[in-house]
Amino acid sequence: MWDKAVGFGVEIPFVQHLGFELTQFEDGHSEITYTARAEHLNSFSVTHGGAIMTLMDVSMATAARSKVPEMGVVTIEMKTSFMQPAIGPLVAKGELMHRTATMAFTQSTVFDAAGRKCAHATGTFKFVKRLPTGAKSSNPINISTD
Repeated sequence: MWDKAVGFGVEIPFVQHLGFELTQFEDGHSEITYTARAEHLNSFSVTHGGAIMTLMDVSMATAARSKVPEMGVVTIEMKTSFMQPAIGPLVAKGELMHRTATMAFTQSTVFDAAGRKCAHATGTFKFVKRLPTGAKSSNPINISTD
């Protein structure tokens, strides 16, 4: 399913490292399952907040992209609330709430195995054209001294 979501030949090593599994990618919705490994826990032995934020960021981005899979998105802002410890297998449900030609307004909630809400986020994403992968190049910056 990631091939459909991110395009052929595009990899997100951090997402692969965390072991996210995309289980829904359609009509402004996404669902990602995740079980934290020992190295993803904090000092309280619960899923680290950074891993939870990444899970919600990716679920919101995939929800936004589900309407226009040929485009990429970049996170502009994200607001996160943690409600209770996230323990065990987790599910993030992302939703595209509104979109314009260039922006996506989204939300995501992370649920534990018992269906309890552990964290919630809202996020704003900018749609960008996917650039070909390969050798890096750049255009010169036009600087005006006026």
